[in-house]
Amino acid sequence: MKKRPSMNIGAAILFGIFGLLFFVLMVRFVTIQVTGEAEGKVLASQAAKKYIKSHILEAHRGTIYDRKGEVVAEDTSAYTLVAILDSSVTTDPKKPNHVTDPSQTARKLAQFLDMKESEIYERLNKEGAYQVEFGSAGRDLSHQMMLKIRESDIPGITFRKEAKRFYPNGSFASHLIGFAQKTTADNGDTETVGKMGIESSFNDVLSGKDGSVEYKSDVWGYLLPNADEHVTPPQDGDDIYLTIDKKIQTFLEEALNQVQKQYKPKKMFAIVSDPKTGKILAMSQRPTFHPDTREGLLDNWTNFIVEDTYEPGSTMKAFSLAAAINEGKFNPNETYQSGKYYVDNVPNPIRDHNGGDGWGTISYLEGVQRSSNVAFANLLDKIGFDKYEGYLHDFGFGEKTNFGMPHEAKGSILYHYPIEKYTTIFGQGTTVTPLQMIQAESAIANDGKMMKPYVISKVVDPNTKSVVKETKPEVVGNPITKESAEKAREYLATTVTSDDGTGRRFAIEGYTVAGKSGSGQIPDPETGRYMIGKENYLFSFMGMAPAENPQLIVYVGIQQPELENIEVGSDPVSQVFNPVMQNSLKYLNIKPQEKVSLKKEEIPDTHGMAVESAKKELEKMGASPIVVGNGIEIVKQIPEPGSKLLEGERVVLKTNGEITIPDMKGWSVRDVFKVANIAGLKINMVGNGYAVSQNIQPGSPVKENEPLVVNFKTPQEQLEKKKTDEAAEENEEERPLN
Repeated sequence: MKKRPSMNIGAAILFGIFGLLFFVLMVRFVTIQVTGEAEGKVLASQAAKKYIKSHILEAHRGTIYDRKGEVVAEDTSAYTLVAILDSSVTTDPKKPNHVTDPSQTARKLAQFLDMKESEIYERLNKEGAYQVEFGSAGRDLSHQMMLKIRESDIPGITFRKEAKRFYPNGSFASHLIGFAQKTTADNGDTETVGKMGIESSFNDVLSGKDGSVEYKSDVWGYLLPNADEHVTPPQDGDDIYLTIDKKIQTFLEEALNQVQKQYKPKKMFAIVSDPKTGKILAMSQRPTFHPDTREGLLDNWTNFIVEDTYEPGSTMKAFSLAAAINEGKFNPNETYQSGKYYVDNVPNPIRDHNGGDGWGTISYLEGVQRSSNVAFANLLDKIGFDKYEGYLHDFGFGEKTNFGMPHEAKGSILYHYPIEKYTTIFGQGTTVTPLQMIQAESAIANDGKMMKPYVISKVVDPNTKSVVKETKPEVVGNPITKESAEKAREYLATTVTSDDGTGRRFAIEGYTVAGKSGSGQIPDPETGRYMIGKENYLFSFMGMAPAENPQLIVYVGIQQPELENIEVGSDPVSQVFNPVMQNSLKYLNIKPQEKVSLKKEEIPDTHGMAVESAKKELEKMGASPIVVGNGIEIVKQIPEPGSKLLEGERVVLKTNGEITIPDMKGWSVRDVFKVANIAGLKINMVGNGYAVSQNIQPGSPVKENEPLVVNFKTPQEQLEKKKTDEAAEENEEERPLN
């Protein structure tokens, strides 16, 4: 058959086309073979990404222990929920390894996650995604929760195991310990980072260094048989041992919780320390938070034991007393006129806390026991301005303690003008931190040697158990002599044991307590003036025990508690101090002293006794008998017979004669109620604090159901009234005569 020319041409064209394509293909093949790249990407690395899997091996974050090795913070297992969306992972349709029904999966997961079903469904329909996670709702799942979800047998749902920070004791020195949590970097990597407290300050020590593992896998990511693994082991973080004692810290937390519930103060703090070494055995504050859930954290981020300053009030007098003793200027038997002290060129005098009335001419020791401002103003004259300023610095005020936590405040010594110098000696104007107070108190408790407070005992390598770093007790000053410290403790103990002592509520059965209470004034942030009112103080007590050889210092501060009419600021403070100090001493096997008694005898039954006999018996027991009426025989008493007697307590006795009312000026609400109840009067109280006037004249006879009106004022209100009256008198004197 004769070939047509057109067929030859067509064949030639096809041959040329296929030849060109083959040439291009060969050139492409040779190019890829030689360069190892395609479309600008290295094929080997692409293959490695697909078949060589890499996983991070998380370093174990260091554990935080108390001083006896009890866990305070540690890593524990947690799980992250992952949903596989890519169908390529499923080889058997009857047993799918990916999410096959997003709607049903979302419905089931919504039962377990804190996430709306619609939000879960939206994530499960993410186009082109190989797998998805569920944010914070799907992270940090417990082992129990993981098992519950797994038992639901949801296709495509798997879990990634990782470490989670766990705080087994709950709210436990939370602002000191802080917390750590997972953070996600821009590249998607996650790490646990300390956010506050020791977790943050020592993050580099605790963190360690992550490792990794690489292996060859099949297309579904499973390890190929006989494939090599390349493992870089992680380096675990170091462990930290604190000076905190879990048992003592628990005593403290429980006491603070009880007072928080009962009195609802604006703020509280408490510290327990070992004065011989400076070790902090417990410290906490309110408001606090739970480090696992962070519940309560928004109420207060600040560790105000470290970061805040305040005016300490009369607790400062402990150091003023020590300075006066050390200078040889304190004679306990010397007398002075209490009530008021006038500073040159200052119109308003310094007043004692009972409105400036004072207690007449009393000894300096009684002035210490009664917490007399005038006594300490006189002592400043004896010590000298410059000398006393030196003691302030020697005791560490105005300087950081270098406790080891960030943002430590240093306070401010307000000591420029004469009036500031006088107010500083009794704790007003100059500001301090709780750590400074604890450090300064150690000098009195530790025979003149002032110990630096610290909370990190040692850092330990968890692999070798070797000590990387250890803190040793450090003497940071010697402001007073051993003899002066012993004398200071002796005199401070009388504030607790004396009938006139302001620290009587802090007596503990079996132990002698030396210490000083305080009511620090609080500046109003809006006006800049001190707040007024019965509750608007920082009530505190700093005490040591046993007084002869102190083993513990406990310092408690409570700001603006809600007090009942018959309560004073020392009531909530003692409800923290007393159980914490007593339980801690017993826990540390500090044996009670048999000779120490708080005179907690039962009040005897005086019914039928002659008035004078009843009075003598009660006075012998340390009570203060108050007779209501002009009879010769006792017919009723308050408190009732058998009640526990508080040293110096007023016991009201009703006689068989005509009922008369005593002078109740200066009495507490509680004592006024005793008189009203025993006399059967209808009481009408006006104000808070202490009685300043009554409608029935002292000694006047009264009848049952007669109205008794008593006006009360707080010491601050009494002071303000006196200032107003004096200003009015000055204005009256300055008026020109007509």
